[in-house]
Formats: sequence, C-alpha cells, structure tokens
Amino acid sequence: MRRTLILSFIVVLTICLTYGLVRYIGPHGFLFAWSLNLMLMMCVYGFTETLKSPLSSAYYDEKKWELRGQRYELLGIHFFRKLLVWIGWEKMNKKDNPVEKSTKALLHLHYRTKQSELGHIIILFIVLGFTVFVAFAFGIVESLWLLFLNFVLNLYPIFLQRYNRPRLERAIVLSRHREGREKK
Repeated sequence: MRRTLILSFIVVLTICLTYGLVRYIGPHGFLFAWSLNLMLMMCVYGFTETLKSPLSSAYYDEKKWELRGQRYELLGIHFFRKLLVWIGWEKMNKKDNPVEKSTKALLHLHYRTKQSELGHIIILFIVLGFTVFVAFAFGIVESLWLLFLNFVLNLYPIFLQRYNRPRLERAIVLSRHREGREKK
C-alpha cells in the first residue's frame, strides 16, 4: 500500500513538474528539451527505485537480431561509450556502483542495466510524445532539440544497456564457475 502511494505521488509530481515546464519555459527549444529530460530522469529514477520489480521479462533477453552487439556497434555504441568517459559519466557511475569481481556484484550490476533500460524506455516514449506534439503544434524545426536529446539521452543509453547485458551475463557464468571451483 505504501509503495503504491509513493509511486502515485511520483506520477502526480512528474505531471505537475511537466506542466510547470510547459507553462513557464514553453514546449519547444533547447532549454525545454534539456529540462524535460533531466526532470524525467530524476522522477523516473525515483519511480524505478521504488518499484523494485524483478524485471524478469523476456524483453531483457538478448535477441537474435542483435547479433551479439554487432548492430549496436554499427550504430556507433563505441563512440557513445567514449563520449560517456570523456564527459565523466563513467567515473561518476563507477563511484556509485563500483564493479567488483564477485558474482553478487555482477548480478546487482546486471539488474541495474535492466532498471536503467526501463527508465530510459519510459522517458523515451514520454519525450517522443512531446516531440510529436511540438512538431504538429509548432513545426518540425521546433521539435528538433527534443528529437536530438531523446536520441542522445535515452535511445543510446538503451542501446548501451542492451549491448552490455549479454557481456555481463557471460561474466556471471564465468564467475559462478570460478566460485564453484574455489569451493571444492
């Protein structure tokens, strides 16, 4: 019951904050697109942290068409990873979630990739809705910042999580195998 109330509060707060952005900044331009994405990231982070779903859907499994990450490599995922290192995101992220060699730590990191992907998917669709609205109401040019930032701040992070998760799964298998040998 308490969790449902918190989740409902987060949804209502997100709607109110979004309304405030539309009212006081206007639903177009870089400032609105940037503010909307950052505000949604904070709200969705709170939502997914409160939800604590096991995220066991088959959606999160690697798909055949992904070709073990080759599709994402063609889309420039390595450049995006370098960009994250360059702006300091990786360093900040490692400080909050240090990578350890234990299976437990790898499983936690695996779960976090699913949680992050879910959050970015939610934001992607919300911002996409705003992009379509702004394109029809104010013209395509006015919606370009929303579209561009949606790609950079949401679509590519989804690609990154989908690219990293199968590698983590292989590391988990190896870690379990190594821990099984050490117990003998």
